[in-house]
Amino acid sequence: MSVRGGRQRIPRPPTARAGAPPPWAHLPPERRHLSLDDVRRRVAELSPPRPPQLVVPGSRAAAVLVPLFEEDGEARVILTKRPEHMPSHRGEIAFPGGKVQPDVDATVLDAALREAAEEIGLPRSAVEIAAELDGISTIASRFTITPFVGLLETRPELVPDPREVAKVLDVPLSDLLDDGAYREERWDLGIPDRAVYFFELADETVWGATARILAGFLEHLVEGR
Repeated sequence: MSVRGGRQRIPRPPTARAGAPPPWAHLPPERRHLSLDDVRRRVAELSPPRPPQLVVPGSRAAAVLVPLFEEDGEARVILTKRPEHMPSHRGEIAFPGGKVQPDVDATVLDAALREAAEEIGLPRSAVEIAAELDGISTIASRFTITPFVGLLETRPELVPDPREVAKVLDVPLSDLLDDGAYREERWDLGIPDRAVYFFELADETVWGATARILAGFLEHLVEGR
């Protein structure tokens, strides 16, 4: 039996405590399987994206792509693992994305698509942008992040850049919605009583900004199911 979680560096404060149960705890397992068409229908119903509630002074604009494809009737999301030699967020699980470069990117969407092409070799032409999600901000790295949902017709052939990506993984949404995967904690670090989210996979832990984006995205997908 595989053990959930990985070796990510998580600066958990000694006062960390359990948070709320999963928003999808009421759903039976069979209702947690989503096709790509399910995702497309649900994101079409999203309200206009909201900006972050709190932006740290000096924050820089960034964008990420949430790429999804279908295999065996189930939507899977693509994630990357950052190398250990990176100056920040070493070894963390992330979406493809990065800083907006005003001299290169006409829009934040251009930044998300450019970074996905540079980091994992995902061609811009292969991505159907289905939605823009709510923006989030980070405290330590001071980014204001705009996430975009990108749908792919088939499993892509990806070529990760080893300077920015240690490995690429893809995960069925049902694995993320499993009761044993999700956990919320409340931290008093930077902001009092802040909700921090975790998705513990077979050999990795998704947390931080990536988990915040995933939690909100998944909650919308299963709303009303």
